[in-house]
Formats: sequence, C-alpha cells, structure tokens
Amino acid sequence: MSSADKRKVSPFLRLAAGCLLAALALLGGCAGTAGPGIGSDDTVVPKSANDSEQRRRARIRLELAAGYYQQKNYSVALDELRQALTIDPNYAAAYGMLGLVYMSLREDSKAEQSFAQGLKLMPDSAELNNNYGWYLCSRGKFEASITYFEKALKDPLYQTPSRALHNAGICMRRAGDDKRAQRYLLRAFQIDATNPVAMYNLAEIYLKQKDLDRAHFYAQRLVTSHPATARTLWLALRVQRARGDRDGEASLATQLRRRFPGSPEADLLSQGRFD
Repeated sequence: MSSADKRKVSPFLRLAAGCLLAALALLGGCAGTAGPGIGSDDTVVPKSANDSEQRRRARIRLELAAGYYQQKNYSVALDELRQALTIDPNYAAAYGMLGLVYMSLREDSKAEQSFAQGLKLMPDSAELNNNYGWYLCSRGKFEASITYFEKALKDPLYQTPSRALHNAGICMRRAGDDKRAQRYLLRAFQIDATNPVAMYNLAEIYLKQKDLDRAHFYAQRLVTSHPATARTLWLALRVQRARGDRDGEASLATQLRRRFPGSPEADLLSQGRFD
C-alpha cells in the first residue's frame, strides 16, 4: 500500500473514531457520556486522480455510512457499508468502519471479523490499529490494546498520534495503572496541547496524587480553552476546593448550578459529595 493510498483512507476512519471518542473520551465507559469538546472531524469525499471509478463510488458510500454512524443510525450505516464493499470488496477503510458499527451494536464477533479483514488488507494503517485498539480496550483487553496503539504510533504519516496516545492513557487508567497512563497522556499533551482528553485525565490523576499545582494547571487550561461541560466544571471545582481556593470554588459552583442544573455533578455538589 503506497503512502498516498494510506493518506486517502484516513479521513473516514478519523471521522468514525472522532465520533466514537465523542462518546467515550473521558473514562466514562458508557456510550452516552459526552467528552469535553471532542467532536468528529468534518470530512468530505477525498478526490484523487489515482482513484478508480470503483473506489470513488465506494468512497461515497463510506462517507454516507460515516454520517449515519454519527447519527447513531446504525442500520442505515450498515446498509451503506455493505454497498461500499459490494462495489469494492478490498476496501480496508470500509471494513474498519464496519467494525466500529458492530462494536456500537455490541456484535463482537462481527466487529472482530471486520477489524481483522481491514487489518489484513492494510496491516500498517494507523487508523485501523488505533480503532481496533480502542475496541479491545472497551472490552477490557487492556494489554492487548496497547499493542495496537503502539503500532498506530509507528506510522510516520499518522495525522493524529495524540489520539492513540490518549486512548492508551485511558486504557491504562481503566487497568488501574495510573503511572503508565500518565506517561501516555503527557506524550499526548506534548504533541497536542489542545487535547482535552489528555488534560482532563491528567488533572484527575494529579488531583488523586494530591499534586495540586499540576492538577490546577490542566483543569484550568481545560475549562478556559474548551466549551465547559458539567464534568469539566466539576473537576475544576474539586481541584480548587483541594487547593483551598474558596473564591474559585464558589465561582465554578455557580457556573455548574446555572448551566447544568440537572446534571449528576450538580446533584453531587448539592449533596456536598466531593470525593
């Protein structure tokens, strides 16, 4: 597979992974938990003079499937992907997206088969390796997932390596290994200082370690550089409370009550449950 071909595949898998991470980015573990400002990439069908008519038609179907996937309209996404693969049976990106759809449907055997076929066609694809790593992580196979995140990071053409790094960090947190998680998350932040997933998780780790200066650095950077959510405000509030900054704590509490009055975090605040 040429470098040009690898670059042409990636936007669709970034679209799918971005949508997935919008739901799962912050260690919540449930598909309904939104991350802080992580959204899907806005992509269009990449045009290339090297594309065959077969591949061009299959790409159009894949883009349609990605849109339906974002809307959680999985049945239509599956139909579009089947059409894409009927047109072009060797389209690795379509198999990768098929794996993500089946993952969302919790049809794990079909997800495994789809990822395996995609990786057979493009074993060095950073996007496929990252997405399969996330699938393994979501199923509790933490060490196995790291193998695929590391493989994704070996691709010099990978445009979003901070994503694989923060995914690896989240996986290590789920595995209970905050030390390794911290290393991955710091690398993600070093590559992309706007990465909200890295900032959130680093702030949580440092708060747990009672390293309050660092916790404050990441929590404040997060709430000032990305649209606030109940989770990010609650994290920043707990950091300010731990630091003894009562004015900062009160300001964040006011924002949380006003902007997210029905959130679980607002309930925790009203109950005085800060731990």
